[in-house]
Amino acid sequence: QVQLVESGGDLVQSGGSLRLSCALSGFTLDYYAIGWFRQAPGKEREGVACISSRQYSTYYADSVKGRFTISRDKTKNTVYLQMNNLKPEDTAVYYCAAGDGDLDDRGYDYWGQGTQVTVSS
Repeated sequence: QVQLVESGGDLVQSGGSLRLSCALSGFTLDYYAIGWFRQAPGKEREGVACISSRQYSTYYADSVKGRFTISRDKTKNTVYLQMNNLKPEDTAVYYCAAGDGDLDDRGYDYWGQGTQVTVSS
């Protein structure tokens, strides 16, 4: 059974930090790219960051470059999103997903249920 479970979302003040986790079961990271996406109420889903399975390359949305870092722990079958210098506009439900895409969510087949990140001003 393929599952992705996000955790780590919280309420933080502007300038604070959070680390989100995406725990994978039913498959390994060997053949899947993992992406982080976010969606605020009334807005479209946005690609945030992804890490590839072949070259282990990372990619980021312009809005989070220099602030967010995606990483993987193959032993734990877990992907992380370290978020620093958080801003109110980062407030959203954050989802992790598995597939072979990039920051386009059409390339992802499996999705977690999301974790809420709220940044106060």
